[in-house]
Amino acid sequence: MPVYRLVDDIVFPPPEHAEHGLLAVGGDLRPERLVAAYQQGIFPWYSEGEPIWWHSPDPRFVLDPVAIEVPRSLRKVMAKRPFEIRFDTAFGEVMRRCGQKKRPGQRGTWITRDMLAAYARLHELGLAHSAEAWQGNKLVGGLYGVSLGDMYFGESMFTDVDDASKVAFVTLVDWMRRAGIQLIDSQVHTDHLARFGAVNWPRSNYLARLRELVNRPTRAGKWTYTPPPERHDEPG
Repeated sequence: MPVYRLVDDIVFPPPEHAEHGLLAVGGDLRPERLVAAYQQGIFPWYSEGEPIWWHSPDPRFVLDPVAIEVPRSLRKVMAKRPFEIRFDTAFGEVMRRCGQKKRPGQRGTWITRDMLAAYARLHELGLAHSAEAWQGNKLVGGLYGVSLGDMYFGESMFTDVDDASKVAFVTLVDWMRRAGIQLIDSQVHTDHLARFGAVNWPRSNYLARLRELVNRPTRAGKWTYTPPPERHDEPG
């Protein structure tokens, strides 16, 4: 399996050359390289102490915001408004909590110290965003990702309270749908997102759609969320 070694110049090999998802090694996590990677369907994924591994899996797991499937049980939970949902008020903490969360079959975390610093910089540039579920002054769930053009690249989520990250996710997807973001990249299959309607696309289909969407104007800067007026009728 050929794996390319990156040089100082911000140049990536064609993502179609990735076998079993792994494309290249090396380079750095400066914002310009990360943006170039996402624009080409490539992302970093490695563990502390390892070199930076760059991936472009085939198939690619994606969600159309218009096609999200929200279970009736979750809609009932959301109607009760058990959480205050905020965007971009605790990005670094969301990332850290995602990295600390124990996950079945996973040793350690890929959210390394360098990754924390790199994505914090993307957040400062208005390109990385978090959606957060709060109860009072306590952060109880959330997720983060990168947005370029009409794409959102989901990275990770955590929850400390039942349904907290789910409510934050559904709220964010609804906001993105209304804002005109047309595709959410979830990278690789998870049963969790499959329940919301995410599906596998052949990498060739994904890359074609990515090239169409990623160079459109980016919604850079801090995202904000204002909840709709409270309803008192039974959800459908």
